[in-house]
Amino acid sequence: MRSDATFGKALKQLRTITNVTQEDFGLVSSRTYISTVERGLKSPTLGKIEQLAEVLGVHPLTLLTVAYMDRFTPREVERTTTLLRDRLLAIVSEK
Repeated sequence: MRSDATFGKALKQLRTITNVTQEDFGLVSSRTYISTVERGLKSPTLGKIEQLAEVLGVHPLTLLTVAYMDRFTPREVERTTTLLRDRLLAIVSEK
């Protein structure tokens, strides 16, 4: 299982890419909370991940994907996202 620090690294990376400051999360979290998540000291709930992603302007799955795929090569990203896409489509088809 991945560590909380990997999620924090992903949050910080996406925050930097999207030019969002820790203070910009003010309506959903304090700057102190964001800092502790980025340092791997706290782990957000799914609801909080959704709120954080909204501030970043990304889908929550993007934030989680970056956390899990931080060491992947572009080829591994392509292979994994294709596999994930196929599995998700199969699940939706079964409904």
